[in-house]
Amino acid sequence: MRKNLIVGNWKMHATHLETIQMVQKLSYRLEPSDYERVEVVVCPPFTALRSAQTVIEVDHLRIGLGAQNVFWEEEGAYTGEVAAGMLAKLAVAYVIVGHSERRQLFGESDADANRKVGAVLEHDMTPILCVGETEAEREAGSTEDKVAAQLRVGLQGLQAGAVEKVVIAYEPIWAIGTGRTASADDAGAVVTFIRGLVADEWGPAAEAVRILYGGSVNPGNIAGMMAKPDIDGALVGGASLDPDSLASIVRFWS
Repeated sequence: MRKNLIVGNWKMHATHLETIQMVQKLSYRLEPSDYERVEVVVCPPFTALRSAQTVIEVDHLRIGLGAQNVFWEEEGAYTGEVAAGMLAKLAVAYVIVGHSERRQLFGESDADANRKVGAVLEHDMTPILCVGETEAEREAGSTEDKVAAQLRVGLQGLQAGAVEKVVIAYEPIWAIGTGRTASADDAGAVVTFIRGLVADEWGPAAEAVRILYGGSVNPGNIAGMMAKPDIDGALVGGASLDPDSLASIVRFWS
C-alpha cells in the first residue's frame, strides 16, 4: 500500500523565525492519527532548513523535512549552490527536483533533473521529480508526449529498485501559482498515464512509486483529486504557507 503524501513547498517565503512558528502551528493542528494516514513534509527555503530541523527534532514532531532544490556535484567552486550531502546532514528527507519554476525561470533541463535525482538518491534522500506541460502544449494535445519525455530523461539510468524510491509530482505549468487547477478527471488521467509509463519502462516499480498532483491545490479541491486511485497526495504551493490550510488538506483523510 502506498501511503498518502502531502508536501508543502514554501518557495521563497518565510524567514528562519517564521519557519519555526509555521512548523509549530502546523503540528498543533494535527493529531497523531493524521500521521498514521498521511506523511506530511514541509520544504522551507535553504536559509530556514536548520531552524526547521531543530524544532522538528527538539519537539519530536512527525513532520518530515524537505528542500526545494539541490546541485548534483558533491563540492567545488559552484557559488550559490547546495550539495546533496549538505542537505542530508540537516536530516532532509525529500528534495524537490525539476520544479517548473526552476525549469521556466532558471533554464534547468531534463538532463539537469536527472543528475539531481541521482545525487539525491546517492545520499539516501527521496527526490520529488516534477513533470508537467505548458498551456500551449496542453492545447496542442501534447501533454503525454511532454510528460513522457521529462520522465524518461529524468529517470534515465535508474533500475526499478531506484525508481520505486522516487516520488513523481505532476504539476501542469499553467496551474502553478495561477489559481487555476486541472480538473480531477484531467489530473487523474495524466497520473494514470504516468503510472502506466513507469510500468512499461520499469515494471513493478509502478505499484510502489507515489505520484502527486501539484497545481493550486487547496482545501476546496483536494477531495476531488484524492478520489482518483492513482493520485497518492499533493505538492502544495501557496496553500501550504497557512498552517490552517495545510492542516485541512492533511486532515482530508481524517
